Amino acid sequence: MTPAAYAVLKLDALQHNLQIVRNHAPHSKIMAVIKGNGYGHGLLRIAEALQNVDAFAVARVDEGIRLRKAGLKNRIVVLEGFTSNRELDALLIYQLDALVHSVTQLDIFANRTERAQIAVWLKLDTGMNRLGFRANDFNTAYQRLNECTIIKRPISLMTHLASADDKQDTMTLKQIRLFNETLQSIPGERSIANSAGILGWKEALADWVRPGIMLYGISPFPGNAGEQLGLKPIMALHSRLIAVKPITKGDTVGYSCSWVCEKSTILGVVAIGYGDGYPRHAKVGTPVLVNGKRVPLIGRVSMDMITVDLQTQPNAKPGDPVTLWGEGLAVEEVAEWAETIPYTLVCGITQRVRQIDSSWLK
Repeated sequence: MTPAAYAVLKLDALQHNLQIVRNHAPHSKIMAVIKGNGYGHGLLRIAEALQNVDAFAVARVDEGIRLRKAGLKNRIVVLEGFTSNRELDALLIYQLDALVHSVTQLDIFANRTERAQIAVWLKLDTGMNRLGFRANDFNTAYQRLNECTIIKRPISLMTHLASADDKQDTMTLKQIRLFNETLQSIPGERSIANSAGILGWKEALADWVRPGIMLYGISPFPGNAGEQLGLKPIMALHSRLIAVKPITKGDTVGYSCSWVCEKSTILGVVAIGYGDGYPRHAKVGTPVLVNGKRVPLIGRVSMDMITVDLQTQPNAKPGDPVTLWGEGLAVEEVAEWAETIPYTLVCGITQRVRQIDSSWLK
């Protein structure tokens, strides 16, 4: 039985998008960022399709453990690091790289007596003001870390760009300059560029690049779709009409009666809602494809359903296919209508949305 709401994943497009990364950063190793359940596409599914990268990056220790238990042999970097000896033990057991960003972590390392057991990435905070040591504390942190017997050498070095998605913002060049100046005399491989850095800032290309959203065919830049950058979107979100009915002038639709019909039309009810991950805050007028043609969202998004105006499709009927984003309707456009970013849409897909490999449909 076809599920009411389902996502079709074109996993073969991952290799195309990976090649775009290689084209922009031909001399860099690639650390594929697959945190957030592979940006909503499935952690293991994405990792298995990208085994030809040099490393994976995840946010949390348990994500790295899942990859190891699934048999992935690639280097795996845990971007949030660890906060306890218990988590450090897990990093050691599963041979995961740790991001080091706090004095607490340095204290834990200093009390361990194992020798050369864990690879680490020391993070410099160049302006994101989230994780990492500031420039005036970095040398001390590096010296302390270098004295810990448990650490493998050389120590790798990393920062994260705060505004690389804005090509007019001078912050990115300031961050790159601070990173290079602070680490001038420190050995070790370096990593700066995320997706926006890879695509927009040659100065950010270093020993390693960390593509995330671009691997999934989505643009990191506001106002652009991935396809405009040569990327191929991985996910398309689909459902179907479950009801079609006429409404007349003055009728209201949805919770709070927030939408009032200005002239007689045909209303379509689609089996998808915020319980599936469709954005609750999508505005009236947000485009939806019914039978491949655009119609506007009307009324409020509810948990299991949305409503659309079928005035331009009078012959539409229950069971007809609906695309919420995919071919002909970029997820970036839907995100703009919902006043959010496309990351939140793909990451927000819930468990009741069945994900289908497009190869199964051939």
